Amino acid sequence: MSIKHFGNERSGAGGQKLPFSPAVRAGDFVYISGQVAMKENGEIEYGGIESQTKRTMENVKTALALAGCTLDDVFKMTVWLDDTRDFWTFNRVYAEFFPGERPARSTVQAKLMVDAKIEIEAIAYKPE
Repeated sequence: MSIKHFGNERSGAGGQKLPFSPAVRAGDFVYISGQVAMKENGEIEYGGIESQTKRTMENVKTALALAGCTLDDVFKMTVWLDDTRDFWTFNRVYAEFFPGERPARSTVQAKLMVDAKIEIEAIAYKPE
């Protein structure tokens, strides 16, 4: 099985090189590293859980596209929320990205490594 890494040139706040691949293809599976509400300039999206969920999901879509995938190819997502009180608002926004079939999902509360309210990783399946 071949393994391909995508998007290694990404950087975070202050131009710091991020030490991971946003997307990795291993055969027919694509693994998306945890995405947060980071804007193109490396700064975290200002605002509450609604705006951060939208930005994070857009970043998931961007990472998937690096490996030729879309949200339709995702079968499992893992979500970390900084505050459990954000769960219902997060769910409402998240559902907008999956109007039809929805992937399996786990959602837990965790203190995130960056000053963000949410982090999401995904696993997709798309035959080469």
